[in-house]
Amino acid sequence: MRRRTYLRSLSLGLAGLAGCVETSGSSSKTTTMERGPGVRVKTVAMHLEVPWGAAFGPDGDLYLTERPGRVQRIRQNTTEVFADFTDTVASRGEGGLLGLIFHPEDPDVAFTYQTYEAADGLRNRVVRHRVNDEFAPDGVVLDGIPGASIHDGGRLAVDGDALYVTTGDAGDGDLAQKKSSLAGKVLRLTLDGAPHPDNPFGNAVFTYGHRNPQGLAFRDGTSFQTEHGPDHDDEVNVLEVGGNYGWPGEMGVEGDDYVDPIATYTPTIAPASATIYRGPIEEWQGDLFFGALAGTHLHRVGLDGQSVVEQERLLVGDYGRLRTAFTGPEGHLYVTTSNQDGRSGPPAPQDDRVLRLQPA
Repeated sequence: MRRRTYLRSLSLGLAGLAGCVETSGSSSKTTTMERGPGVRVKTVAMHLEVPWGAAFGPDGDLYLTERPGRVQRIRQNTTEVFADFTDTVASRGEGGLLGLIFHPEDPDVAFTYQTYEAADGLRNRVVRHRVNDEFAPDGVVLDGIPGASIHDGGRLAVDGDALYVTTGDAGDGDLAQKKSSLAGKVLRLTLDGAPHPDNPFGNAVFTYGHRNPQGLAFRDGTSFQTEHGPDHDDEVNVLEVGGNYGWPGEMGVEGDDYVDPIATYTPTIAPASATIYRGPIEEWQGDLFFGALAGTHLHRVGLDGQSVVEQERLLVGDYGRLRTAFTGPEGHLYVTTSNQDGRSGPPAPQDDRVLRLQPA
């Protein structure tokens, strides 16, 4: 693990250069560009309420979680409420019905990440569902994740035999450094919900020292993660087993080794997802994409292995806040808007929407 250099002073010095990026381990900067290959943007769903998790099911239909607690199914350009958990999900601030992923081998199993009201306050949990029974809950996979109205993490992803879960610090940065706590972590479970046997600390923790990670994507054995900073230093990270990612390093954590981000963003743009592109646009092959909430754009990170070689801002300001970027079975890139979450001005009449990007 490399010794992390805390980037606060450098990034604050760049605060006036909107669009500048500091790549870790180098003094070079990459300027983001508002251009890209010719693409056509099509709206495939609209009138949603804060869509968060997104996944294509084995039936080819697109399923979306809405933060208030509903699962929507998009089929042949029609949208229907497939399941309603508004009576059990606590939609408080950034919490609610968040991540969604399907089991890679069992078409009748899906997982969601949910905020709920426990006896002692808000908590988060991972729930298993029976897809063919209208997403009926079929047990809790993992419970007791600290929750709050902020920093709930919430992204689910599957790679190989492992289910990955991102958790926020629930507003208490000290929890991120405690290996016994599930807050401020990336967790790794088996597909049955047990701590993965290859985890470094004998529990569910895969990496720690995170503030509010909301994106996970995998390419050629490398795990990429996006994370919200405070008022500086949003991050793109490469995850290393047992890695400490430093939060809250500015609060006096000293003497430990931290893993450097491969890119940071000041002013912050609020990266809210992550996906690797494998579609028909040759210039984007293998690149990392994520929606930027505060940045109100779709962000592309060009990669050479684990190094950032270029960056690009797409759809800048065209659709407001963009959250979840994901790819479909045909390889096209999708992204959801997040203009119904009360964090921006009045939403457009069509919001919230799912957009598809494909060659023009």
